[in-house]
Amino acid sequence: MPQHDFRSPRLFVEAPLAPGAHVALDPAQSHYLGNVLRQATGDRVLVFNGRDGEWSAVLTLLRRGATLAVEVRTRAQTATADLHYLFAPLKAARLDYMMQKAVEMGASRLQPVLTRHGQVTRVNVARVRANAIEAAQQCGILALPGIGEPLPLAQLIATWDSRRRIVFCDENAEVANPVDALSGLVRGPLAVLIGPEGGFADDERASLLKLPNVVPLSLGPRILRADTAAVAALALVQAVVGDWA
Repeated sequence: MPQHDFRSPRLFVEAPLAPGAHVALDPAQSHYLGNVLRQATGDRVLVFNGRDGEWSAVLTLLRRGATLAVEVRTRAQTATADLHYLFAPLKAARLDYMMQKAVEMGASRLQPVLTRHGQVTRVNVARVRANAIEAAQQCGILALPGIGEPLPLAQLIATWDSRRRIVFCDENAEVANPVDALSGLVRGPLAVLIGPEGGFADDERASLLKLPNVVPLSLGPRILRADTAAVAALALVQAVVGDWA
């Protein structure tokens, strides 16, 4: 038996969820259910808000919008992994992909980081959030990650919490085997940092290496695109010291 219901439509809402609650959907959600999925009054929809777990609700289609009548909780809220994903921004389509995959891989925070060799300096935080919501809705995730405004790497380093281990992808890492590099870590607050397509500048790399609890991570003999590196690094971290282990 599958653990989750992936057949019913699933939506993220901001409203509190409890038995008997009525949740008014926004126009985009109403359009999606009524016109795209062709849902009708009486159909069931799963909803979650990141706080109260997942609930089964009954859809009422109205002329000016849709309302959900919340009935029963299908899953209790679970704790999220304390895993921050820090990334140099990419161009739109690849950034969309990377954000969706980071959410699927269990990132609890998405933090854009501006570096010297980055090709993109602006991030549409609303678009990042929309991608995070889409990934969470499709993959049965119960909570959305926090999303930070873009932050210069120097500022990130200057304000770094030394209790959080940071794994950063470094093609010059001394330990070539990434599993070996991660094997000494214990579970706890973690961050994974992926640099820009042009790589870290020498002084940026030197500053990162001076941080306490830092782990340079090699991803093998090939140079990966940043979005590919994100999936590879997060998979390694989750498998060795995250919630896959």
